[in-house]
Amino acid sequence: SVPRCYLNKQLATVRVLKGDPAELSCTVSKDNVTGTWFKDGLKLTSMDGVIFEKKGLVHKLIINKAEDIHAGKYRFEGGDVKTEASIFVEDPPQVDKVLLKNLTSVPTVAKAGEGVKLRIPFEGRKPIRAAWLKDRMELGDDTRIRVDKTDTCTTLSISSCNRRDCGDYKVRLKNDSGVLEINLKLVVIDKPQPPAGPIKIVESSANNITIQWKPPKDDGGKPVQRYLVERQQVGRNDWETLGETPRSCTSFTTSKVEEEMSYYFRVRAVNAEGVSNALESGEVKAAGKASPGAPDPPEIISASRDAITISWKAPCKTGTSQIMGYIVQKRKKGTVTWLPVTNVPVKDKKLKVTSLKKGVQYEFRVAAVNAAGTGQPSDPSEPAFARDPTKSPGQVQDLKVSSSDNTSVTLTWNKPEVQDGNDVKGYEVEMRPCNSLIWTKCFTLPAESTSCRVQGLQAREKLLLRVRALSDSGPGEASELEACAGAAAPMVSPRLLIDDTVKSFLVIKAGDPIQVKIPFEGSSELVVTWLKDGLPLPSRAAVSTEDGSTQLLLRAAELSDRGTYTVELGDGLGKRESFSFQVQITDIPQPPGAIRLEENVPNTVTVTWDPSASEQWEKNLYYTVLKRESQKGLWHVLGDLIYNNKFTFTRVVPGRDYYFRVVAKNDLGASDPSETVQPWRIWKKKAEFRVKAQKYRGVNQNQPPRFLVPLKSHVVVTGSECHMSCAVGGHPPPKITWYKDSRDLSRDPNYFCTNDFGVCSLVVLGVTKQDEGEYMVEASNEVGHAFSKAFLAIRGNS
Repeated sequence: SVPRCYLNKQLATVRVLKGDPAELSCTVSKDNVTGTWFKDGLKLTSMDGVIFEKKGLVHKLIINKAEDIHAGKYRFEGGDVKTEASIFVEDPPQVDKVLLKNLTSVPTVAKAGEGVKLRIPFEGRKPIRAAWLKDRMELGDDTRIRVDKTDTCTTLSISSCNRRDCGDYKVRLKNDSGVLEINLKLVVIDKPQPPAGPIKIVESSANNITIQWKPPKDDGGKPVQRYLVERQQVGRNDWETLGETPRSCTSFTTSKVEEEMSYYFRVRAVNAEGVSNALESGEVKAAGKASPGAPDPPEIISASRDAITISWKAPCKTGTSQIMGYIVQKRKKGTVTWLPVTNVPVKDKKLKVTSLKKGVQYEFRVAAVNAAGTGQPSDPSEPAFARDPTKSPGQVQDLKVSSSDNTSVTLTWNKPEVQDGNDVKGYEVEMRPCNSLIWTKCFTLPAESTSCRVQGLQAREKLLLRVRALSDSGPGEASELEACAGAAAPMVSPRLLIDDTVKSFLVIKAGDPIQVKIPFEGSSELVVTWLKDGLPLPSRAAVSTEDGSTQLLLRAAELSDRGTYTVELGDGLGKRESFSFQVQITDIPQPPGAIRLEENVPNTVTVTWDPSASEQWEKNLYYTVLKRESQKGLWHVLGDLIYNNKFTFTRVVPGRDYYFRVVAKNDLGASDPSETVQPWRIWKKKAEFRVKAQKYRGVNQNQPPRFLVPLKSHVVVTGSECHMSCAVGGHPPPKITWYKDSRDLSRDPNYFCTNDFGVCSLVVLGVTKQDEGEYMVEASNEVGHAFSKAFLAIRGNS
């Protein structure tokens, strides 16, 4: 019997892009098999663009350029064999390559207020769905934006651009064969926003006013070039131009001021697109003559029947010249006329005022004198009687029993009225049973205490109590009352109601308010005391206590406000309860200190710097180190999350200039940078090669220079580096000289030339538009010369 024919290799399904070649092949076991091809069940005898081929045992169907008509199911039959496979012709969306490169490599730039139209033609199997996206959100039609699509193109139209339209856009083209995504960038340029406020008054004197502001939050897409400063006198309508400052200066000082005159100031930012709206200040008043400030009120030292001795302190503000003395004035209490005590200023800060009327109450005030004149007078002193302090203090007022229980009685009273200037130094409390005539002393209290608790009594026991004021002249007249120890209503001990809303640790940003409210309860007259680090609160702190709660408020936190705060709650019975919490103040760090550079290890640089002042209070502070090559280059991060004050950079290229900067950071942001001013360079050491030439007789090995690899033209972006290289041969080794536009570059520090065994390189550091032109390298020896030229083109990076 004749052996049957069988398949060694079956047909395999093929997916091919439209326009590309395609091939189906199978292998049979006999050479004499004549095969037949079918497409979609129909026999193929001939077809445009299709070739049938048989080589030995292999049968092929070849398509030179696949089109839509070639897609389908194919079958090969020959002898006893049959095999099937499909050809799928894919036609995904496509955009012209030159157009695609232009769209994706160069941003589209538009001016604010102008219209923008981005049109992208495409090809591919229909239908093709086109979508425009910005920030991952698909764009739809609205009052300004319109998306249009035809079978061959899609268009995004923006009728009136603004800065919010800046950003990255994406065009997504999709059909049954695939997806094409195109990334575009739109830049809208405009005049800047107003400078950031508020305008800060740095100095206001009789001669100068200095204002300060911050750069605008949005420069309009173009760098701010300068600031314009104007001034308006209060009460007038016209604005006067004072001058302008460069972009790096955000303060301005004017000496065109009049004493005691008030002004308004405004500042505008200017870029290449125009002038911003104005940032205006509040009313600023120029200071008057620099006379002294007001001293504190004088203090009464002593008094007699015809004289009173007073003393005072110098004022905090002394003016622009030294204080020469003080004017002292007096008046009788209840009158408005001040009379001078002396005819000339008193140089001392203490004075005995004589010739006073006995029994009359006087007030005193002082004013400092310097070269500019007499300053503001102080507030009046406490009134004082002109008499000898011999009388005893008066009776205490409103003596009463505030509470009692089975074993104790609590007394309260008010201070006696002031008599003859005789100050109360304390109080004496005495008691006696109703059936006895002997008084027993219970307490001697300081002048600040106006309550006491008498303990150790018997229930229902009646007794007499008396209180008298004490002074330097002796005890005053006593005030008496009758009291009885008895059952009292149940007492509620003072208690702070601390729950989850009251935090024990607060982190506050500098400038934000500190506000803590704590509820409490208790049945007695409660006393609330606030402390900071065990001391009274600063004068800026405000405490309010009402309706069973107490609140601490500091309207603008400062770094000095960090620490431990304690609230104490107590009653007149000696019971107390307290609660403490920590407050941490944080802010954007202060910049690091001076930077130092050292080459401790060859070809490395160790950067050290003085720590930021914020390290004293900021636990999460760290540093970032950056570098750039030449003053034209961009800054690049070398090290981040550095928690000490030292960093070593190891990839130093000899002969290059390096600049370094250090920035302090925390969770709130970054400080201003600290930078090196002078460039850092490691000089490249030229290696010395000594080659002992072998002596050959009768053969001249000299060869003129020739370029084994010539120079090539380059196109680079502004700010980047350009490396131009070539390879040179010749004997003796040629001398290499570089030229730009026929100018010798040998001594130009902006270019770095090397020659390593005939491989010659020129490095242009941080290219600018001035570096564009024709470059030539010349190779010469005693046998001849050779030249190679190339052109360097510069493209902007925006």
